[in-house]
Amino acid sequence: MCGFAAWAHPATMAPHRPTGRHHPITYDRGMSSRARIPFLKGHGTENDFVIVPDPENTLDLPVATVAALCDRRAGIGGDGLLHVVRSAAHPEAREMAAEAEWFMDYRNGDGSIAEMCGNGVRVFARYLQRAGHIGEGDLAVATRGGVKKVHIAKDGDVTVGMGRARLPEGDVTVSVGERSWSARNVNMGNPHAVAFVDDLAHAGNLYSAPPFSPAAAYPDGVNVEFVVDRGPGHVALRVHERGAGETRSCGTGACAVAVAAARRDGADPAVTGAPATYTVDVPGGTLVITERPDGEIEMTGPAVIVAEGEIDAEWLEKAAS
Repeated sequence: MCGFAAWAHPATMAPHRPTGRHHPITYDRGMSSRARIPFLKGHGTENDFVIVPDPENTLDLPVATVAALCDRRAGIGGDGLLHVVRSAAHPEAREMAAEAEWFMDYRNGDGSIAEMCGNGVRVFARYLQRAGHIGEGDLAVATRGGVKKVHIAKDGDVTVGMGRARLPEGDVTVSVGERSWSARNVNMGNPHAVAFVDDLAHAGNLYSAPPFSPAAAYPDGVNVEFVVDRGPGHVALRVHERGAGETRSCGTGACAVAVAAARRDGADPAVTGAPATYTVDVPGGTLVITERPDGEIEMTGPAVIVAEGEIDAEWLEKAAS
C-alpha cells in the first residue's frame, strides 16, 4: 500500500462529529518544524486535491511549496491544491465576503494559480461539511471566477452553479501529432478548447499541452478537451489541464464540453427555452451538466474525502527550498 509523505495524527483518525465550531489551527510563517500543518486528501470523479485548511490565511504557499505537496512521488500527490480561507482574510476575496464566507484559493499541481476548478469546488464544499462549518443544503463559495452557488444533497452528490459560458468568436485549431481538429472556444471562468474526435485515443498521451492556434486565442494557455459521442445527450472526454497534464476529470471542462455539444446539436437553451442536459463521462466517473434557459450551468457529481493528517513542516520547508 502506498503511503503519504506525511504522518497521520491520532486525533484525526477519530470519527468526525461536526460541532459547528471552527477547528483551531496553528500556523507559523516560515513553517517552523514545530508548526502544525493539517491537510486532507479528496477527489471529485478522481480529480484529486490536497486540501490545506487555513481560515485566517496565515500560511505562505509559494509555487514551490504547492508543487512539492502535489508531487505524486515525493509529496502527498494531487492534481491541485485547495487552500481553504475565509474570504474576509484574503485580499483577492474580501469584496466577496458579504456573499460567501469561504474562499477557494485554488492552485494547479505545478503551483500556478487558477481561476476556478469545478471538481475542486465540490470537494471544497465536502471539506466544509466534514469540518462542521456547514451542513446539507445551500452555500456560496468565493473563487477567482466569482461566487459559486453550491448545494449538498442528502444522497451525497454536490451540485455547483458554474455560471454562464462565454463563447469567444474566432476559429481555433488543436493538434496532436499529424492530426488537427477545429475546436470550440468556451470560457467557463477559465479557457477551454473543445474538439470532437472519432476516437479518444487520438488525443495521444496528453503528457504535454496539445499545440493550438492562433496563439492569441489563449495568451495564458488553455485546457483542451477531446470528446466522443456515446449516445443522445451523452458524451465522453479526455482532458489536458493547464499546469497539471491529463487529469481524471475536469469540472469546468465537462461544462465546456456540454455547452459545445449543445451548440453543435442545435440546442441553445436561450433560444429553445428548454434546459439542455448532458451526461459527461470522464475517466474518473460521470458528471451531469445542465444549461438552463437563463444561461446558468449546473454541474452535479460526487465529492469524497479520503484521508487527513499533518504535513511534516521540516520536510515541507526543505522540499520547497
